[in-house]
Amino acid sequence: MFENATFAEVLDDLASRFIINVPEEELQEIERICFQIEQAHWFYDDFVREQNRSLPSMTLKTFAGRMFKHCPLLSQWAHDSDMAYQTFLEYKFKVPVCGAIILNQMLDKVLLVKGWSSRASWGFPRGKINKDEPEWQCAQREVIEETGFDILPYLEEEERIEITQADQKVLLYIIAGIDEDTVFMPTTRKEISQIQWHYLEDLPCSKRVDRKGVADGQSGGTPTKSSDKEHRYYLIKPFVKRIKTWVAR
Repeated sequence: MFENATFAEVLDDLASRFIINVPEEELQEIERICFQIEQAHWFYDDFVREQNRSLPSMTLKTFAGRMFKHCPLLSQWAHDSDMAYQTFLEYKFKVPVCGAIILNQMLDKVLLVKGWSSRASWGFPRGKINKDEPEWQCAQREVIEETGFDILPYLEEEERIEITQADQKVLLYIIAGIDEDTVFMPTTRKEISQIQWHYLEDLPCSKRVDRKGVADGQSGGTPTKSSDKEHRYYLIKPFVKRIKTWVAR
């Protein structure tokens, strides 16, 4: 479909998929528009460029600037796309996040995921809540997307850990008793590179990390040693003490 398309033709197609059908009142909200542009950028990277490698790779900021200038519905932001993008970033990092802390049957390991980037850190499966979406439903959706596992049969709404980081609410449901032999596989493309069980006792509450190792979540394997350089855990550090308290109760 996109094998011989020009970049302008691709932008036309993406506008028809992600912008044109947005309700008129939401076209006045730069945050809502940028979320749609972000979806278009993912589609561009995941599908369009795979069919046509002559098309340029670009950051979301650059892509958004091109969309603002190309799509007439977005022309009001074309003159200052940098400011529009910055406004979006400030809003984006305040949108509440929901997900899950998945523990094995012995309660001594926790399932972590690692992003697609080579510099990505280990974290819990989680993601931003959609407009009017219940928290439990957001957590279920995000965990399925990142691990292929449905937490709903195990979810108890009162079993949760909630913190606020830099004005962003992060809510994680505790899902305990999951078989380590469970096969985990992301359902989204180019978002998660690894899924592994990690020893809870080795997760850092402070800067020091002293791990036994990790166990492959996709195969239920045995612990293997890994260096600090390969595994970064700063995203989960605020939760570790509370998880250990929950396990010990």
